[in-house]
Amino acid sequence: MKEVTIVGVDLAKRVFQAHGASADGAVVFRKKLARAQFLAFLAELPARTVAMGACATSHFWGREIGKLGHDVRLIPPAYVKPFVKSQKNDAADAEAICEAAQRPTMRFVPVKSEETQGAAMVFRIRELLIRQRTQAINALRGHLGGFGQIMPQGAANAARLIAIVEDPESGLPVDAIATLKVLVAALRHLEAEIGRLDAEITRRAKGNEVARRLMTVPGIGPITASVLTATLPDVSAFRSARDLSAWLGLTPKPHSSGGKERLGAISKMGNRYIRRLLYLGAMGVISTRKRTDPGEDWLGCMLAKKPLKVVAIALANRMARQIWAMLRTGEAWRAA
Repeated sequence: MKEVTIVGVDLAKRVFQAHGASADGAVVFRKKLARAQFLAFLAELPARTVAMGACATSHFWGREIGKLGHDVRLIPPAYVKPFVKSQKNDAADAEAICEAAQRPTMRFVPVKSEETQGAAMVFRIRELLIRQRTQAINALRGHLGGFGQIMPQGAANAARLIAIVEDPESGLPVDAIATLKVLVAALRHLEAEIGRLDAEITRRAKGNEVARRLMTVPGIGPITASVLTATLPDVSAFRSARDLSAWLGLTPKPHSSGGKERLGAISKMGNRYIRRLLYLGAMGVISTRKRTDPGEDWLGCMLAKKPLKVVAIALANRMARQIWAMLRTGEAWRAA
């Protein structure tokens, strides 16, 4: 039997599929392992490369497998799919992961530490509460619309909606007021929890030297700076500033063939949360400019001849490049 040099693992909740291959890619074993058997099986193997698809639990398993002395490699699922043969099952997925990990140009996801995952949790919880707040506001506005109380959209009008419910002369039925006050109480609770999370994020940003430097960039506030310091990988892994922009999905997606260059919309790959924060920050910078007199710098020239959202994406791309340069050199932001 040939010696195993790489093990591809298809992760699941209870049953894992392992695929062992030799240096020349020959199959050495295919095993179906229960969750309790997984680490015990890998502990019996000499230190080898263990490849897994990047998913919700892959970082936990990556840390545990790394403790056994193995070299852990996490692959984005999109890069594994081309290696899956016609039959889609766990064994085929494990084999595809094993084969993809052996490619010399394959890109891998770094294993996150427990501290990194814990620091990023506050942003996910905040996003969840914001979605719940939006649902509560939409429900409140929709129910009031049934009684002729029409309000514009947006979280800024939540106070006006609450005022209508609490106004005794609003003309709403008594039974409706009692029910709508449940939504009002939920909305106020969500606002308070979001405020507490924002205060915690701001505290972390002010206590981090890198985050303080990033906040000097126009359009980057405490939330964006904290997200960047907590979730952005080491920028030394990116060869250039454009590589970071491409990783965030802010560069055009090419559809070129036959020597003809065709660039489409942005790829929207990578971290959607960071990309959205940079876009919102770019829109905030643009909103401070007057469309009638945007200025004569790069942003002013773009606003004079390009649509607003196109300029916002271009500015977000520019901000990503500036972030790469600041993190790579350790310098502070300088205006052009």
